[in-house]
Amino acid sequence: MVKQLHFAKTPFFLTLFIGLLCASFAKAENDLISPQVDLSYLEEEVPADDYAKAQCTFDLYLPQDTEKPFPLLVWFHGGALKGGSKSSGLTTKLAQSFASQGVGVMVADYRLNPKVTFPTYLEDAANAVRWAVNHTEELNAHKKVFVGGHSAGGYITSMLAMDRRYLKQAGVNIENIGGYLPMSGQTMTHFTVAEERGLSSKMITADDAAPIHYLKKDMPPIFIIIGGDDWPARVEENLYFVAAMEKVAENENISMLIVPDRDHSDILRQASVKGDPAGQAMLKFMSDGILPRP
Repeated sequence: MVKQLHFAKTPFFLTLFIGLLCASFAKAENDLISPQVDLSYLEEEVPADDYAKAQCTFDLYLPQDTEKPFPLLVWFHGGALKGGSKSSGLTTKLAQSFASQGVGVMVADYRLNPKVTFPTYLEDAANAVRWAVNHTEELNAHKKVFVGGHSAGGYITSMLAMDRRYLKQAGVNIENIGGYLPMSGQTMTHFTVAEERGLSSKMITADDAAPIHYLKKDMPPIFIIIGGDDWPARVEENLYFVAAMEKVAENENISMLIVPDRDHSDILRQASVKGDPAGQAMLKFMSDGILPRP
């Protein structure tokens, strides 16, 4: 059973202390971080059915040293908007690795197709970001949080970045976003959303469910990460998005890292290995706030 912790009633610092105590007993030899699990990012006043209560949860991985402020990353898992979870192996490895290197990670679940359809995925994700922004002070995290995700999570990240309606509706001030880190995501309409709209999953379109539909000049920095051997046309799709942002929108606040010899899964798998170029670039971006450049 998922436990629902309502921070208005449950002492947050008690929950935090328990989590930190668990983390202090982590195995030092492999830098494992013990997360606080199955916390709810729903607001008490928002009505929710059983599915929402079960899915709108997150696991929180905090650095062992929280005496000094640290970057906080909200991370969304992949799974084609139909599957995946915050507890999947590659996702937890990335969160543990980043936390062991000084970056807090909030890994959030969200409701999935076919039980929900677009834009519920984005609305859930925006509410998760709101929780992070609203609790930076209690966590002793930096005021500006980062948002990222892999595959479908990368698509969600890019949509939150480009279509600000969702963060705005959730009550998130864009000034509290330090940057976005979509990994291996679609920048056209996601193929699952296309299916929901009666289109072929192989049809490439850019309607209101496509990040590229919302080209803009001014926004927090966006750092795209992808493997050179990703799915067919995924690299080119992201290259086109960057080119459109730079040349059409005249946006100078975007950058892209292509790591050779990495496929759709390898880019995430290897990012958790200390010294990996993708992982290190992501950590550096979140630590110093400077957008990596090729």
